[in-house]
Amino acid sequence: MATCFRLRSCLALHLPRTPPSRVLRPRADYPVARIRGYARGPAGLSPALLRTDGFVGGSWLSAAATFPVHDPASGAELGLVADCGVPEARAAVRAAYEAFCSWRGVSAKERSSLLRKWYDLMIQNKDDLAKIITAESGKPLKEAQGEILYSANFLEWFSEEARRVYGDIIYTPAKEKRALVLKQPLGVAAVITPWNFPSAMITRKVGAALAAGCTVVVKPAEDTPFSALALAALADQAGIPPGVYNVIPCSQKKAKEVGEALCTDPLVSKISFTGSTATGKVLLHHAANSVKRVSMELGGHAPFIVFDSANVDQAVAGAMASKFRNSGQTCVCSNRFLVQRGIHDSFVKKFAEAIKTNLHVGNGFEERTTQGPLINEKAVEKVEKHVSDAISKGATVVTGGKRHQVGKNFFEPTLLSDVTRDMLCSQEETFGPVAPVIKFDTEEEAVAIANVADVGLAGYFYSQDPAQIWRVAERLEVGMVGVNDGLISSVECPFGGVKQSGLGREGSKYGIDEYLELKAQAPDAQAQRPWLTGPAAPRHVGSSRTRARTRVSCIGRRILNHCATREAPLQHYLKST
Repeated sequence: MATCFRLRSCLALHLPRTPPSRVLRPRADYPVARIRGYARGPAGLSPALLRTDGFVGGSWLSAAATFPVHDPASGAELGLVADCGVPEARAAVRAAYEAFCSWRGVSAKERSSLLRKWYDLMIQNKDDLAKIITAESGKPLKEAQGEILYSANFLEWFSEEARRVYGDIIYTPAKEKRALVLKQPLGVAAVITPWNFPSAMITRKVGAALAAGCTVVVKPAEDTPFSALALAALADQAGIPPGVYNVIPCSQKKAKEVGEALCTDPLVSKISFTGSTATGKVLLHHAANSVKRVSMELGGHAPFIVFDSANVDQAVAGAMASKFRNSGQTCVCSNRFLVQRGIHDSFVKKFAEAIKTNLHVGNGFEERTTQGPLINEKAVEKVEKHVSDAISKGATVVTGGKRHQVGKNFFEPTLLSDVTRDMLCSQEETFGPVAPVIKFDTEEEAVAIANVADVGLAGYFYSQDPAQIWRVAERLEVGMVGVNDGLISSVECPFGGVKQSGLGREGSKYGIDEYLELKAQAPDAQAQRPWLTGPAAPRHVGSSRTRARTRVSCIGRRILNHCATREAPLQHYLKST
């Protein structure tokens, strides 16, 4: 845990002392340049929210260089964003650290109130925030609107959880001694987020961190920095103190060095990352040198199993929701469709019909669009590689299979049959609109295929057999299971995986624990004796019940007398003892 006095002592040569009255104010010596202004962007985007500078210590921070952000649908430039490097990252960490020394002492009720104000502002600006997501990620506008509500709900949820951080009282072997367990905030958290959910992946982490009493430095993906900066503008409006929420956007060229700087900075106590397994391993290596707490939500390779007993229509509806949301660019998207032989042909036929009827490729701002572009050219090339590899090894293209004529970053929703386990689409996460179908015969075979992957984020299966439902749900090696359901994410449920899909859980009542440290406090028996027994404790006579009543009454009077004498509230007395 980042203990303020300890770090100030050991780093006194590196950090100038700051008067307590200025801890939550922007420092004058930060390298904050004149605000260059707002990004112009396409028509319809809010200029008040479309910011181009970093946000550090409550001030907008420019950088020596900038990088362009493009609309993946049209290729149009949305704006030039500050390309923050290691110096800006260090400044953000220092601002977050100094803010933490005060933020940790803010009452849970007040932190709850500020998070709720931030939530209210997100709801008031939900349409503008959704347009920013669509512009920078290509996500269809209706999906972007859904993400903003999902994102805001994390702030609402953790505003409530902030007031539910409880400790414990432990009875020790000593008769008159009790031990306490406290939960305290870790310190500064470095939050590194992906482009596919540019708003929700921030609030799911930051909401928990701020509720716990931590401060954060957010490094958003280079493809989608505008959502993180828009959240900064709203956090500032909500009254989140300077330095509590910081954002340092950077280009892909600087991402590696900035990530390393955040993971190795001695003032950072926690790393939370969502992204690829390969990048997660690099960050884990950096964090290991200083033994930082980490949360990792990494890659997936979700199986979608359809057993003979399944309702085919229900399974197809679930497959559509699970596979093609955000054009297949979600970490919990179904990546392998395992269909039992007896129901295989019927499922493939109905799945193909649903794809052709319900999916419409186009610009995310067009009302009819359900499938937007992939994030960039590299993503399209990976999808093409998986499809061509499958075809070369005997797979059949039922529908789709190539780039869409709408633009270079668009790919047709694709369904492949006759897929085998040696194909790339069976072995790697595609992260695109491709649904490969593998035929199987027995339950044991399906579970074995599903569990062969070295990752385990999410899994889905459809069955009407109650006994089979219990067996398969328990045997699948994943962190989340959808049973006859293709959508599994909600703020109330823990999100995370097993194996190489990551560490820790986000969301739910468990999410805040990722930002808390347990501390055992064991006062000696002598220190506890005065108010438990006391040297002047009266002699008790009569029956055991009478003695017990007298003892409780005496303890109560002693506490109340103590409070009255010192003009202190009861709560203060209990804390002091």
